[in-house]
Amino acid sequence: MTYKIVAHPDYSVAVPAGHRFPMPKYVRMSQRLALDDPWLADRLVAPRLAERSWLLRAHTPDWVDAVLSANVAAADERRLGFTVDAPLARRARAATGGTLLAARLALEDGFAANTAGGSHHAHHAGGAGFCVFNDVAVAARVLHDEGAVRRVMVIDLDVHQGDGTADVLAGDPDMFTLSVHCRANYPARKQQSSLDLALDPDTGDAAYLALLEQLVPTVLDRHRPDLVFYNAGVDPHVDDRLGRLALTDQGLLARERLVLHHCRQRAIPLAGVMGGGYDQDLDRLVARHALLHVAARELFG
Repeated sequence: MTYKIVAHPDYSVAVPAGHRFPMPKYVRMSQRLALDDPWLADRLVAPRLAERSWLLRAHTPDWVDAVLSANVAAADERRLGFTVDAPLARRARAATGGTLLAARLALEDGFAANTAGGSHHAHHAGGAGFCVFNDVAVAARVLHDEGAVRRVMVIDLDVHQGDGTADVLAGDPDMFTLSVHCRANYPARKQQSSLDLALDPDTGDAAYLALLEQLVPTVLDRHRPDLVFYNAGVDPHVDDRLGRLALTDQGLLARERLVLHHCRQRAIPLAGVMGGGYDQDLDRLVARHALLHVAARELFG
């Protein structure tokens, strides 16, 4: 088996100096994969920008049109954490298109990954927490409406709750949202996912992995999804400045192996998205995000 990696030059755009969102990590990620291994470089593919009709599967027309016209209210920009201009709107469309393409490729090959995505704080009516459009919710809705899948599962292991995904997909029996996150972290007001597990600060490798080893196979066997979206945020790392959990690099790699193994064992296609990670050292940060591909190469390469 082989798999593909979705990348786009517009995944990174200019942000003000000192902004705490590490925007350059996205292009740096695809560059690292291409330089580290020619095998991976041959599997980089570019997505289409998300169409307005796709975005409307998850978001209100008012929000979609405000972003696409770069005419977002100041209060909404403060909630988002970005000034919305044409390049940022294009970036959000590219990342969303990338997650949809990764999902389509996963349905063909068993696994694919987007080198962006995981914007899980974007709600139905607007963005928040650096997340403009909820790429996973958009992709899940598009594929479901097309009849490509019926049951979809989101496994969100970013350190922050996937509140926007829970909001967008709430009430749909075909959509199961799982969020494992730090209880004492953003957002202050949590939403109700299909299943939430809130961990205490400083939870480390042993307790975290023991929990997942019980949890992941149980939810997969109980709900039998046709497709899994995996938010592989690396902000549970002990050194992440927005984290508060205590995973090591070895713990993150074990986590990636665990999730991918249980999906592959059940022949469930998995689409990976990058999610959060906020180390100020870009090389360290990108190396953590690349652990998903270390595990994927072992299982799907």
